[in-house]
Amino acid sequence: MGSQLTLQALENMPVITPGDDLAVVIGKALSANGLTLQDGDILVLAQKIVSKAAGLFVDLKTVEPGEKARELAQITDKDPRLVELILGQSRSVIRQVPGVLITEHNSGWIMANAGIDASNVSAQGDEDQVLLLPEDPDQACRKLRDSFRDLHKVDIGVLINDSFGRPWRHGTTGVAIGADGIACLWDRRGQVDLNGRALKVSQQALGDELAAAASLLQGQGDEGKPVVVIRGYTPKASSPPPARPAADLIRAKDEDLFR
Repeated sequence: MGSQLTLQALENMPVITPGDDLAVVIGKALSANGLTLQDGDILVLAQKIVSKAAGLFVDLKTVEPGEKARELAQITDKDPRLVELILGQSRSVIRQVPGVLITEHNSGWIMANAGIDASNVSAQGDEDQVLLLPEDPDQACRKLRDSFRDLHKVDIGVLINDSFGRPWRHGTTGVAIGADGIACLWDRRGQVDLNGRALKVSQQALGDELAAAASLLQGQGDEGKPVVVIRGYTPKASSPPPARPAADLIRAKDEDLFR
């Protein structure tokens, strides 16, 4: 990588509502922050604003839980309506214990509650209002990247991040759930270390590293800074890694030691 990397969170972003054109809204916020995008910049967007612009809200009052949802709700001590919604967004249930429901989201991510969240969703504090993940985050990034190319005449990378927990470690960190124009996974097997020894297993999760760095500025509470501009990110290598989507970060089931 280059020896210097800068990250800047956009201040005073407006609340995103269904139907908003994120490229236009972010373009105005960039101007208000005195920023002009450059080729090679990476724009990191918090998942919530992407889902809000797409109108992926659900009112739990409209959800009727089925038998399986009621059974899991008893085990996990969760709202059975929420559990029904989680099941509808999931391929399979991975773990269920009091307070925790881990599933494989329809997009392949292993995560709590299929990524459904109620925090920072309703300005009125309606606890029945929840927000779903984008159906295809990589595709959402492709569309946003095309929009920025058309509107701002720049070739940038776009990444959507979200907060995930991790096996064996406390706390959550930002991870990439969608990307375009970025090498999210760098397979370095066959390259050499400082001593000339061949790397045999090294695959670098570049997308997650960028997502986590941006998450430090975005915050996970009331910070209100869902967009971060990363500048100066250039992999320095004789053979630079090709762009790869965030979906490539998902480990295949037969390689997953936790299932």
